[in-house]
Amino acid sequence: MPTSPAQRWADALAAWAIPDEILAQAPEDPWVHPPAMFKANPASDPTDTPSHRMARASLRLSCEASSPDAADASTRQGSVLDVGVGGGRSCLPLVPLATELAGVDEQAAMLELFAAACGDAGVPCHTYLGRWPDVAANVPVADVVACHHVAYNVAAIEPFLRALTDHARRLVVVELPAEHPTAWMNPLWERFWGLARPSEPSAGLFVEVVRSLGWLPDVAWSERAPRNAVALHSPDFVAFCRRRLCLPADRDPEVAAALADIATPAVHLVAAVSWHPT
Repeated sequence: MPTSPAQRWADALAAWAIPDEILAQAPEDPWVHPPAMFKANPASDPTDTPSHRMARASLRLSCEASSPDAADASTRQGSVLDVGVGGGRSCLPLVPLATELAGVDEQAAMLELFAAACGDAGVPCHTYLGRWPDVAANVPVADVVACHHVAYNVAAIEPFLRALTDHARRLVVVELPAEHPTAWMNPLWERFWGLARPSEPSAGLFVEVVRSLGWLPDVAWSERAPRNAVALHSPDFVAFCRRRLCLPADRDPEVAAALADIATPAVHLVAAVSWHPT
């Protein structure tokens, strides 16, 4: 029997696992994301990407349905659920069409950043701490469900996507890079550990997964500066890479030198994949 796209996705992600003998030497958890790197910054965060345009189009329909009178903007309602919300950089640009935001994240510090950013933007928000879809039963549905730059962390992709879709009244929008987001670090793994890294999964395989589950995805591609472009080669970014490489803090100078030797990407190719829940 041919392997399903969802199983191919899981198998490909399994190949990205850090070998036990390397992980055992890691002085810190290599998978922790520093919250400061995900803080919303309205002055520099992208606000008009294909993902945002897809979500806004659906929110406009939701607003019109809740308040057909175009003059009665005060009664319009448009809700967004952001899974893997981080500091809110993906969903905050949807305000004011989004009149209510909800965020799910595994890190309490991320949710604190998100709540603070929503307060600054003057938009009501709700936060849910935990891993998706483990906490899905406690999270209400929304007009639009967004999930940006999370998919490559999810091996069990089918239940993850089904829970996203079950929580969307109108649209699901998933954004992910064309290839694994740390693929650019492959030369560093070769340099420090002699470890070859895989080339899959990809956004193309993700689209196959969506189709195989019975939904009809719309896909739009765009080029984007790295989300941490401002921090590239800064001490914080060097430390982030060093932790990801399972190295101790005294190797920071070597990591900085290695980063200077490789071509960190100036832009990423990013896919915005959306589908309707029915």
